[in-house]
Amino acid sequence: MLTRIKRWARRIKRDVEALWIAARDPRVPWYAKAVCAAIAAYALSPIDLIPDFIPVLGYLDEMVLLPLAILLAVRLVPPQLMAEFRAEADSRADRPVSRVAAASIVILWIAAAILLPWLFWPRPMTG
Repeated sequence: MLTRIKRWARRIKRDVEALWIAARDPRVPWYAKAVCAAIAAYALSPIDLIPDFIPVLGYLDEMVLLPLAILLAVRLVPPQLMAEFRAEADSRADRPVSRVAAASIVILWIAAAILLPWLFWPRPMTG
């Protein structure tokens, strides 16, 4: 049982990497690129939709929502391309971790956290 869970987790990790590759490939349709980029960014981000400290619900996004989103994104990418991206993700598995990419994702989330409230904050009507 534990072996199956570890294998499943490795496949999820590989598919997230493959989705990140797909998001930057010109052969992937634009709508699939957008979904792949969003899913990969969320999966790699340290910020969760539902904070982990909330009992039971905290792990809902990692255990249910994220795998379903990954499944959707994988289905949007043409199968032959997805196989190619998975193979490339497997070959990248032994590379060192990029701290620049991690910092970029954190900066992106901070920018979104600042920009979104500013965009949607009610402003007084003038005129």
